[in-house]
This record gives sequence, C-alpha cells and structure tokens, in this order.
Amino acid sequence: MRHFPPLLLLAWLLAMPGPALAELRGEDPTEAMVRHIAKDLRCAVCQNQSVYESNSDLAKDMLNVIRAKVAAGEQETAIRDYFFQRYGDYIYLEPTTQGMNTLLWSAPFIGLGIGGLALWLAMRQWRKRANENVKPVPTHAAMQERIQKELDQLRM
Repeated sequence: MRHFPPLLLLAWLLAMPGPALAELRGEDPTEAMVRHIAKDLRCAVCQNQSVYESNSDLAKDMLNVIRAKVAAGEQETAIRDYFFQRYGDYIYLEPTTQGMNTLLWSAPFIGLGIGGLALWLAMRQWRKRANENVKPVPTHAAMQERIQKELDQLRM
C-alpha cells in the first residue's frame, strides 16, 4: 500500500494524452485547435480521410482556410458552419444528430422496440393457444380409485 501513490502517479504520467505532450514540444497553441477541427472534417477528394490526414490539394487548401480562420479568432462552431454551408452534412466524418439524421440514429432502437413488442405479443398469443388446447382429462371413479390405491401403496 505504501507504493500505491507513486505507482498511480507513474501510471497517470504514462497515460498522458498526446496533446499534452504536443504543448511540451512548443507547438503553436492554435495548431491544436486547427488539428481538432480538421480531424472532424472529411476530405472531399479522399472520402474516408479527414482533412488533417489527407494529402490532397483540396484538403491542404481546406486546412489553410481553417488555419486562417483560427488565426482570425473565429470560433470552432463558426468554422464548422463555414464548411457545412459549402459542402453540406457530408463534410462531417461523424454524422450529426440533427434533422433526418435523428431518425437514422434512433431507427435501430425503434426497430428493436417494435421487434420486442411483436415478440411479446406473439409469445402471449402462443401461450394463450397452448392453454386453450390443454383440456382436463375426464377421470372416472374407477380410475380415481385405482390411482388412490397406487398412491397408498407407495406411501407404505
């Protein structure tokens, strides 16, 4: 237990995220924001790469626009809106949860709920039919007497 705090501190230091290390390297503070914004935007040429990772000329131009806007002091939302105005919803690597996308995000849960409800109704119907098909077997007095005798023999 005495060694636990130093080990915890060591584990925390080893798990430090990359941006903290970037600040230690003397990186321009605006470059971290440029990287953050550019990693969320899709390269229109490369399709599945972010603007920050792409080597296409368009991505480099977009990265320069982001740098200029960050240097001008524009907020992240304003910069994201600027690219949204030009390229639409497609420009975001992760789809937004606004508009029709809300339906797409919630469709699996709605489908799961409808499926669960349908399964519950079907099982209720099956159980109801099973109970209707089970009819008590009529027993005769002679049969009941025989069953009682056999039960009495077992008890002895």
